[in-house]
Amino acid sequence: MIAGFSITVLLGLTIGLLITGAIAGVLAGLLGVGGGIVIVPVLVVVAEIFNIPDDIAMLLVVGTSLATIIPTSISSARAHNKRGAIDRDILRGWTLAIFLGALAGGIASKFIGANGLTLVFGVVALAVSINLALPRTLTLAAAPPASRLSQGAIALPIGFTSALMGIGGGTLSVPVMSMLSVPVHRAVATASVFGLAIALPAVCGFVWAGWDAPGRPPGSLGFVNLPAAIVLFSMSVLTAPHGAKIAHLLEPRKLKLAFAIFLAISALRMLYKAMT
Repeated sequence: MIAGFSITVLLGLTIGLLITGAIAGVLAGLLGVGGGIVIVPVLVVVAEIFNIPDDIAMLLVVGTSLATIIPTSISSARAHNKRGAIDRDILRGWTLAIFLGALAGGIASKFIGANGLTLVFGVVALAVSINLALPRTLTLAAAPPASRLSQGAIALPIGFTSALMGIGGGTLSVPVMSMLSVPVHRAVATASVFGLAIALPAVCGFVWAGWDAPGRPPGSLGFVNLPAAIVLFSMSVLTAPHGAKIAHLLEPRKLKLAFAIFLAISALRMLYKAMT
């Protein structure tokens, strides 16, 4: 028995996390989302099974999800880079602001709290899914802005909000880039790099925020549970390249619809939890 749970239960949870990691990896390559869009809802269920205190459960979920995004994004980005699909001009203009926004988001998590993070995840993800499901995505400009100030104004909130949601950059940056007339395949590929720029500083923020927090499960570094993160990304790094391959075979409209469906499912689950 470990922490009141039988070896059978722990083995079942481990297998479940391995399957989740595999699915998350495919989605990371397919949608440029870092896998957090799947990992966060699953970890919420795991936290409930282990009776993690409500006041820290979502913080642990988000922090752990972000930790898995680091190796998954690297794997996904490498696969997209081999196909020459990453937009390096957007990377140069947006990455620093996304990095700083994610760092601020990780630190802010200490003050926003678990229920606040759940609401942020649900509301933002649902809004993005609705926009992507529309027959025509709203177009704001014929091309991404060229000025550094405008680029920072777009990228900083993406990093900040993504860190609070425990997801890679794709959930927000893909639809934003689509509204700026970036082809969806190129947006997905570029977003895979943003996942790394978000996860690295955000994880540091969540480690700091939960350094002395009581009630954390064994193996936690701040609000990051290392055993769960390792189990998840051990599979996601293997399957992310396959997702990238699938992405380049799909029509743009089908890719957007797939993204919208996964976002809506995750958003509704989080909103239900936040309101009950």
